[in-house]
Amino acid sequence: MMDARIINPFLAAAIHVLKTMAQVDAKPGKPFLKTDDLAIGDVSAIIGVTGAAQGSMALIFTEQCINHVASNLLGAPFTQVNHEVRDAVGELTNMICGDARRRLAEDGFVLQAGIPTIVSGKGHSVGHIANGPRLAVPFETSQGSFMVEVAFSGSK
Repeated sequence: MMDARIINPFLAAAIHVLKTMAQVDAKPGKPFLKTDDLAIGDVSAIIGVTGAAQGSMALIFTEQCINHVASNLLGAPFTQVNHEVRDAVGELTNMICGDARRRLAEDGFVLQAGIPTIVSGKGHSVGHIANGPRLAVPFETSQGSFMVEVAFSGSK
């Protein structure tokens, strides 16, 4: 089973980054184990993590949700997923992963992160690096939902 000490900082970071950078309140739903690569959303970013644990984090938004988040983040209205919105998903992924890594470092878990890969389109896939369990946590906002997926294949 996945270690809550690794997962929880990513969830806390998602709530914190969306609140501080995009003025969006995100409420976590019930976590579940995900068994397939199908993204539950329209645009995703995935980032690899190495160090004290090997794995990845994916951030997956519905179109309505990311348009709202990107509009707040960038100060311009967005009504469809375009290049700027996809870039915003990558930046949010970097910020959330960085915040989570800072939180984990306080507990002695030192992790390095790669560069996020962004994928968009209905029914796209999100392939995690780790072959371990994949925990998915849905979040609700006033403008739709997003998902955080975290998969780690083991920690030292």
